[in-house]
Amino acid sequence: MDDDDRALVAEIGAGSERAFNLLIDRHQQAVRGFLRRLLANAADAEDIAQETFLAAWGSAGQYRGGASVRSWLCAIAWHKAKSNQRAWFRRRAREAHYQLAAEAGEGASPEDRIAVTQALRTLPIEQRAAVVLWLAQGFSHSEAAEALGAPLGTVKSHVARGRARLLEVLHEVPELVEGNGR
Repeated sequence: MDDDDRALVAEIGAGSERAFNLLIDRHQQAVRGFLRRLLANAADAEDIAQETFLAAWGSAGQYRGGASVRSWLCAIAWHKAKSNQRAWFRRRAREAHYQLAAEAGEGASPEDRIAVTQALRTLPIEQRAAVVLWLAQGFSHSEAAEALGAPLGTVKSHVARGRARLLEVLHEVPELVEGNGR
């Protein structure tokens, strides 16, 4: 089947929809199964499976045959899933940042809100993410570690260092970075 699959990919590279449909028929169960087991959300798995095959259609001319077609498709799926996870994290971090700014705004002056926003920007992205999840989202250290895909100790360190930096920068409004007590 490998030679057959490689021939299909070559035909897809030349624009054959028939070959593309055959490739989907042969490998969609494997790709979807991989993604369903990998991701917590079945709908996300289905969406990423579709994205995987669209990407395969667009990059068929770049397939060099070093791996089986099924491996190539699963590699595309893996990269799509990781990209999806990073996009999810960026959305969550952005939402948390806005929520932190809004919460800081409750009773805080516009100057304090601006100061918090600027102070957060001084943190390295990993620290900022950990601080925002812990402080603004109310995540525990372990929940933040899970969301970030980072070791618990690393997240605790990021939170401690990030919080210390924020306190240093925001020395006039420390109540904004006191934490959630978890």
